[in-house]
Parts: sequence; structure tokens; C-alpha cells
Amino acid sequence: MNRREFLSASVGAALLPGLGRTAFAAPAPALLKGRAEHVISIWLGGGMGQIDTFDPKRRGDPAKKLAGSYYDSIATAVPDVSVCEHLKLTAPLMDRVTAVRTVHHDVIDEHAAATNRMHTGRAVSGTVVYPSLGSTVAHERRAAIDGVPPYVLIGYPNVTRGSGFLGARDSYLYLTDTAQGPAGLSRPEHVTPDRQARREALLAGLRGAPPAKADSRLRDYDAAIDQSLKLSSPEFTRAFRLDEEKADLRARYGGEFGQRCLLARRLVERGVRFIEVSHNLNFVNGTGWDVHNAGIKQQHVLIADLDQAFSALITDLEAKRMLDRTLLVITGEFGRPPEFDSGGGRGHQGSAFTCVLAGGGLRHRGAYGETDALSKKIARDPVSVPDFFATIHAALGIDYTKNLYDGDRPVPITDGGKPIAALFG
Repeated sequence: MNRREFLSASVGAALLPGLGRTAFAAPAPALLKGRAEHVISIWLGGGMGQIDTFDPKRRGDPAKKLAGSYYDSIATAVPDVSVCEHLKLTAPLMDRVTAVRTVHHDVIDEHAAATNRMHTGRAVSGTVVYPSLGSTVAHERRAAIDGVPPYVLIGYPNVTRGSGFLGARDSYLYLTDTAQGPAGLSRPEHVTPDRQARREALLAGLRGAPPAKADSRLRDYDAAIDQSLKLSSPEFTRAFRLDEEKADLRARYGGEFGQRCLLARRLVERGVRFIEVSHNLNFVNGTGWDVHNAGIKQQHVLIADLDQAFSALITDLEAKRMLDRTLLVITGEFGRPPEFDSGGGRGHQGSAFTCVLAGGGLRHRGAYGETDALSKKIARDPVSVPDFFATIHAALGIDYTKNLYDGDRPVPITDGGKPIAALFG
């Protein structure tokens, strides 16, 4: 064997094991892909107690320090799936809903850190500012109609809801008053359409003067100006005219939170891709969903308020044939333990809690996953926060295995999450 023959044989022998592994390797599993087009995400700041809402257990007694649910449970439209007695309007609709009862994270049970985890899917990092779920969806799907924002926050702005390394283009438009719409977008009465047109012509002239902008921040600023001009148009601002809706429908949605949910439906109709709706009723019990001590005594008012708005949103979307295209999500930063604290309320629990999905074309089952007898530990089918996010991405047809990029650095879009396969197909 001469030198050339020896080298050829050696290279061939070295390649054969690799070729064998490639030929017989199992194919990658097919991506799960749903048909949802929009998300309405309801945020229960403070932490909804799963044992007192969507994962009820035996009745407890704070006076006797007997761990358990604060309320009785009731049957739902799905056999063997029960919910709290104060979810009486949602109970008949649970065949359109899945209470994911085994969500968990390992973040310290403190509000700020857990809120960040439940918005970005990751722990706080000293080197990377991760984008929120809403910004990621905005980045991947954009708005469904030109001239509207892809992401609207009905609540107070916060860095955890922001776009992180994705940049300003994928951030939110926010409002706190459903009657007036976003601050700064309402055109003053003295600015007539002709005057506005002259202003825009002047702006166009100024933009044409300097050389092309190399700084991405300047390009983002220009994009923000363009977006604000579109958003101040009558076509978009009409979404905030809730008085156009029939009085009986508005009444079905209920109070201030219900009107936020009704506005979210109107924004979906106008092409907004992702809307987060914050539930703010702190004045009812002084603590909102963070029911330590005596705050738990009025918790049923919070639950009933959620029940009314959530059930109205489901039936309204269904009547308009929009439910299969709109994924509804209910989350908080963590759940609550079954034990009562010294004041009769509950502490924090991130090791096992419930998040809720509805609509969105998923194959709903009332509940997914199982906790132990007191909803303290996961007994079956755990769902990590990345898994829950991957389920949302998959429902929207987003590739949950891809990378985003922080400059040249690849960042997995869901930190390796896998969707709940049982909800697809």
C-alpha cells in the first residue's frame, strides 16, 4: 500500500463511525404548532392562591390551623375537575379551559424576582436583560394589522414587561385608564388635520437633511415616532371608545378590571398581537392577591371579579368566533401554601402553583397535572416556566427551539422549554 492509499483508507475509517451514527440517529421530533393569532394575558400581581381557586382541596380552618382550602369546591363542565365555589361563572366553561396545576420555579419566593421569572422565563441576570414574553411574541409575530402596536400593556410599566436586549421596537405601549387610551397619543383639539399634515411634512424634511443614521438607538427613535403617528390616528384610538359596546355586554364584563378585558378584546380585533391586562383591586382587601394575614378575608371578592371578567371574555370571544384564534392566559408570580399564617392568611409558594390557559385552538381538558392532597407538592406532570412559555409559543406557531440573539450571543427563546403535548393535536 502506497502513501496515498494509506491516507485514503485512514480517513475513510475515521468517518465511518460518524456516518453510522448519522444514518441511524432518531429523527428530531416534529415541532408542535397551533393556530392562535393573539394572546390576552391576565396578570394577578401578588400571587393567586391555587388551592383557593383552580386547584381546590379539602376545606381548611385558619382558626384551628388546619391546612386546606379557604372555600368549598364546585363541579365543572369537565368530569372530575373542580374549582372554587367563587368561580361559578367559569365552572360551566372549563371545557374551553386548562388549569395547568403543576407550574413551578425555583426562584426565591419574593415578589420582584418571581415577577421577573414569570415575565421573562428566566432568573435575573447581571449581564443580560432578557425580553418579556410579550416582547418576544411581538418580535416573532409583529402586529396582525399595519398601524397598530404588536404589544399593549394595560397596567403600569415595569422593566420585567419590557423588551430587554431585543430593543425598543419590541417594547409595549401602555395605558392605565381604559377611558382615555395611552397618554400622549390623543391629539389636542386645536391641532387640525391640516396642521398635523404640515407638521409631518416638516418632520419629513428634517429627516432628509442628515446622513443615514448608523446608531441603532436613533433608528429605534425614528421608528417610535412613526409608530406614534400611526397610533394617534382615529382608526386606532377608536378602540378605546368602550361606549360603542352594548350596555348589557359591558355589564357582563363587570367593573374596572372587566372593562380592561373588554378593551383587550377590542384591541385584538384591531390587530394587536399580545395584550397584558393587570388585575388591580388592592383597595378591596389592602393587599390584592398577596393575601397575608387578614387580607384573605376579602379574597373572595377578587376571585369573583376575576370570574366575571374571565367568563365574559371567553363567551364574548366565542360569540364573535375569535376564541380559537385568541389564547387567554392567567398567571401570577407564584401560588400560596395550604397552611395558614399567624393572621389567618397565606404565604408564598413557587414550588407548585396554577397558571391557566383558555381558547387559542388548544385541546382543552379542564386541568393538566396533579398536585398532592394539599396542593403543596407536584404529584404528576410537572411544568416548568420554560415549558409553559414554550406552550404559548407553540400555540402561536412560534418555533420554541430557536435562538434569539443578544448581539452575537445566542439565547434560547424559551430556555429549553417543551410544550405540553397533550394540548395539541
